[in-house]
Amino acid sequence: MKGNIGPMLLATIKVTIPLAAVSFVVGLVLALGVALARLSSNAAISWLARAFVSIFRGTPLLVQLFLIFFGLPQLGFKLSPWISAAVALALNVAAYAAEIIRSAILSVPKGQWEAAETIGMNRSTALKRIILPQASRVAVPPLSNTLISLVKDTSLAATIGVSEMFHESQVAAAPSGKFIELYATAALIYWVICFVLSLVQTRLEDRLGRHIAR
Repeated sequence: MKGNIGPMLLATIKVTIPLAAVSFVVGLVLALGVALARLSSNAAISWLARAFVSIFRGTPLLVQLFLIFFGLPQLGFKLSPWISAAVALALNVAAYAAEIIRSAILSVPKGQWEAAETIGMNRSTALKRIILPQASRVAVPPLSNTLISLVKDTSLAATIGVSEMFHESQVAAAPSGKFIELYATAALIYWVICFVLSLVQTRLEDRLGRHIAR
């Protein structure tokens, strides 16, 4: 049992956490673009963004993962298991986070846009300097929940052979028969990561709150 915990912790540090981090960052960048597209006055752009959100929120992540890893090679695109997992997770995050960001932007009073125009800011500058900083305070809690869910969803990468932490627990449990001990250890590791993330969320909310007028 003790000999199996080391490989699980190593996989957590080398695979699970980097996979979650990369997927979340890429997903957030995509989400911002999709959210702005949803708010676009161009009907075609807005429709495409809405379709993206609908597809990736309305289908299981496991199916998306299998389509990317097993399906894309049929079209001539063969990705490694790690890259396939990162792409699937990032696209899934983008769909959920886009709606969070869009709602956060819409929560900022329209008067803030008007005030920015009054002092000569164009729309992109106003968005960057005034709207997004205020929207971020609203978006942090649900985005943090998305990140926590993402950390747990990395376990699905084991289904395509990514040697992340849960995969290591499966490999160790099969020959030893210690399913309860090893899977409970995996659950504990996930819980610790998510608990730390919740503490970071609270600190970030407090910091952002100091810059928001009450």
